[in-house]
Amino acid sequence: MPAPVSPTPEPKKRFRFPSAYTILFSLILIAAALTWVVPAGQYERVPSEAIGRDVPVAGSYTLTESNPQGFLDIAMAPITGFVSAIDVALFVLMIGAFIGVVTATGAIDAGIKRAMTRLKGREKWMIPILMGLFALGGTTEGMAEETLAFYVLLTPVMIAAGYDSMTAVAVILLGAGIGVLGSTINAFATVIASDAAGIPFTDGLPLRLGILAVTFTATVAYVMRYAARVKADPSRSFVFDLKAENEAHFRSTSEATTGFSGLHKIVLLLFGATFAVMIWGVSLGGWWMAEMSALFLFAGIGIGLIGRLGERGLIDAFVGGARDLLGVALILGLSRGIVVVMDAGHMTDTVLFWAEESISGLNSVVFINVTYWIELALAFLVPSTSGLAVLSMPILAPAADFAGVERSLVVTAFQSASGVVNLITPTSAVVMGGLAVARVPYERWLRFMWPVLLGLTIIIMAALSLGVLMGGTPT
Repeated sequence: MPAPVSPTPEPKKRFRFPSAYTILFSLILIAAALTWVVPAGQYERVPSEAIGRDVPVAGSYTLTESNPQGFLDIAMAPITGFVSAIDVALFVLMIGAFIGVVTATGAIDAGIKRAMTRLKGREKWMIPILMGLFALGGTTEGMAEETLAFYVLLTPVMIAAGYDSMTAVAVILLGAGIGVLGSTINAFATVIASDAAGIPFTDGLPLRLGILAVTFTATVAYVMRYAARVKADPSRSFVFDLKAENEAHFRSTSEATTGFSGLHKIVLLLFGATFAVMIWGVSLGGWWMAEMSALFLFAGIGIGLIGRLGERGLIDAFVGGARDLLGVALILGLSRGIVVVMDAGHMTDTVLFWAEESISGLNSVVFINVTYWIELALAFLVPSTSGLAVLSMPILAPAADFAGVERSLVVTAFQSASGVVNLITPTSAVVMGGLAVARVPYERWLRFMWPVLLGLTIIIMAALSLGVLMGGTPT
């Protein structure tokens, strides 16, 4: 009699990390719950002509009437957040529409194939070159939301080169992020923070250049090492299980990709010119989201006409491209909803007051490093670099005088901490939006980034400590 066959055990269900939407809504709930236990308080604020905003006054914190956030407030937070982020959301939709039209002409797919043929064996040099360009944008003009336009473009390029979507995210997000971390003349970080601290923005510039050079070199080496490993063995990719899905998603649906025609060249020339105009407009023309959205709207229409898509083809490509990034636009509203709840609950100033109290009486080296960690915590609550500068610098910079620390070092601690946090924080629309476009799950990005975060923190803390020991940084 044969032995009974034991039943095949059911495979264990693998833990599935929550989506970006779940993470962000959970953070709204946590922030709302904290408004019931964190004391409400507020600093007095005075207008600053130099900054163009009201700034808090050190030592003026007082308790105020609490405003705990209830069910209706939680329900309204994503809506209010979406309203406040509507300009960025429209920009994202216009980018999607623009890319959809260009993709429908077949020019992007044909251009990628031609570029990969010519770069064969030298693809790795795209990484430092592109990261350098993004870092230049970050250190000079705080390039952030503008980078969302590049994910749809560079992700298929990196996949075609034998890398993965994680490499594309790293090139863009780390490239621009390291530039912001090591800001030099960035008006949204260094200039605003220095004005709020009452010092020229050139104070501390040599130390910031040193931090920029070291952190950029380290991150480029890390990304190139990862990319080379994935190219040699695709199974070592952090998104290997999504490889087929991502390749299918980013592959052009156009049939006109057999060659690289003159029409393709014209479309790609207009495509590149559109981005060049965008960069000019932001850097020199005083443009922001509305102007950039209008640019992509009319550039998409123009390219569709030149690309001979026809009226129906143009509309289908335009609407389809916008539809592809609708989820990203919704993420923007959720991420802003967290800040809405915190501000309505009067929590942010209380956290800043606790920070002010915690650094009093510390020696200089401990003071600057504790300041860095305080700014790290505050950056999670206030993902806007300029907003954090206006909030924290009028409070923390004067405290440096009592610790015998140059105020420029506090500015450097602020921008470095803000730059590190904005590489991973789920409250940043740039982080969550970029990951959504490139189809990289948030927890995979954290796995990729933890060695980078550790290395960056060690470098920054060492640089800040050295700055104190050298008596500050020369102007």
